Amino acid sequence: MSATYDAVVFDNDGVLTTLTDREVLLEAITDAFREVGVAEPPAEQVRTLLGPDVDSVRRIARDHGVDAEALWEARERAAVTAQFEELVAGRKRPYEDIAILEELEVPTGVVSNNQHETIANVLEQCDLAEFDVWYGREPSLEGIARKKPEPYYLERAIDDLGATNPLYVGDSPVDVIAADAAGVDAAFVRRDHRLESEPPTDPEPTYEIDSLEEIRPLV
Repeated sequence: MSATYDAVVFDNDGVLTTLTDREVLLEAITDAFREVGVAEPPAEQVRTLLGPDVDSVRRIARDHGVDAEALWEARERAAVTAQFEELVAGRKRPYEDIAILEELEVPTGVVSNNQHETIANVLEQCDLAEFDVWYGREPSLEGIARKKPEPYYLERAIDDLGATNPLYVGDSPVDVIAADAAGVDAAFVRRDHRLESEPPTDPEPTYEIDSLEEIRPLV
C-alpha cells in the first residue's frame, strides 16, 4: 500500500461510533407521529421512516392528512434528541480504534446520512479528534434526496478539503456507491454488525478492512 491519499473522509455510524439501537429510533419516530397528531401510527409506516425516500414520506403524510415537511421535521427532531440521550448515557459510543485519527497527517472529514445536528453532538460528546469538515443531512425532504448513495455531501466535503485524491471510509453499500459516484476510492470497514455481510460488489470497495488502524499505511 502506497502513500497516495491526500485526505480521509469517514462515515460516522458504524465507523466512528456504534450504531444507535433500532428500537430507540423506532420509539422516537412514533413520538414524531404523535407530535403531528397521529396517535397510533401503523408499525409498518414507523419502520419506513427509519430510512425513507421522499415519495414514501409524502405518501405516509398524505395517508394521515398531515404536512410532509412537518412530519419529517418532527421525525428528525425526535431522532436528534433520542440519539443525544444515547450519547450522554454512553450507549452510543466511539470505537476504540478511532485513536488512529490523531496520527493521520492529512485533512479529515465526516460525511454521514445521520442528521447534521447529530454529527455535531457526536463530535462534542465523544471528544473525537477535530475534523476539518463534517456534513450530516439537512432535516428536510431535500436532505433525504441528497443523502447517500447520492454523492452530494461527500463531494461538498471533498471540495471543502481541497483534496484531489481522498479516501472514503464506510461500512455499508451506500458508502461505496457514493464514493464511486464521486470518483474516489472506498474502504469498507467490517465491524461486528457486518461480520455476516458480504462487501458490495457493484461497485466493489477499493479495500476491505477490519479496523481503522489499517488506514494508516494508506496516507
